[in-house]
Amino acid sequence: MESAKVKSVLESLLFVARKPVTLVALEEATALPKELLAACLEEMIAEYQQKGLKVLKVAGGYLMGTDPANAEYVEKILHPREETTLSGRALETLAIIAYKQPATKAEIERLRGVNSDGVVDTLTAKKMIKELGRSDAVGHPYLYGTTPEFLRHFGLHSLADLPPLPDSVAEQDALFKSALHEDVPTE
Repeated sequence: MESAKVKSVLESLLFVARKPVTLVALEEATALPKELLAACLEEMIAEYQQKGLKVLKVAGGYLMGTDPANAEYVEKILHPREETTLSGRALETLAIIAYKQPATKAEIERLRGVNSDGVVDTLTAKKMIKELGRSDAVGHPYLYGTTPEFLRHFGLHSLADLPPLPDSVAEQDALFKSALHEDVPTE
């Protein structure tokens, strides 16, 4: 087999490989001698030097990967920033979960005064909250807590960065209502 065809086969194999491929594995896949494969791989490493894709010799094998200098551009395609908009109901539910976690849906609904099934499902789908397990309470309801995505979305390093809650329940309710721009009764 001529060198150009060997390189073409190697390029295809390395392109689809998810981990480094050893010379032994390439030899078994192609039934070509290791010496020929090694020579063609070294040529490919040199040929790809000035391209966006590279043939890399790593972890005892060979792999095709992107040029590390292009990482910021690749990152934008692989992990695009998604704009997450949250309704007042979702923000209220998130606040309850963030401060009370782990929290059950019944606790959330008791504090909100309304059914929270849809909001909890939406927040779970947006990866802002997740199930942390089950409560020991009757019926063993799910326990919910915030996720690293919640911290990223709000620019928090940890939950300790949340502003402190007032001590009294009335002050907490007033704070939540004012944060949601709801009318807060004045005395």
